[in-house]
Amino acid sequence: MVIEKKVWPEYFQKILDGRKKYELRLADWQCNEGDILVLREWDPKSKEYTGRLIEKKVTMVMRTKEIEFWSSEEVDKYGYQIISFE
Repeated sequence: MVIEKKVWPEYFQKILDGRKKYELRLADWQCNEGDILVLREWDPKSKEYTGRLIEKKVTMVMRTKEIEFWSSEEVDKYGYQIISFE
């Protein structure tokens, strides 16, 4: 499956440079090993895409509910997923 997601510029650049090889996302969508993530750079200030994108193959998905980043209601409903890619 091909899945498209927004990525803020600071994280996009780290992925592009090869320094960031995972994503921590709210698990409110399905993602599995072998899927392709199309990561589109999103500028939160202008609220627009920059036009840059990267495609990454998902190599591992781990779901958990033990990290406090989103609201407890969202975590209770969805949990988390940590996605590694190559």
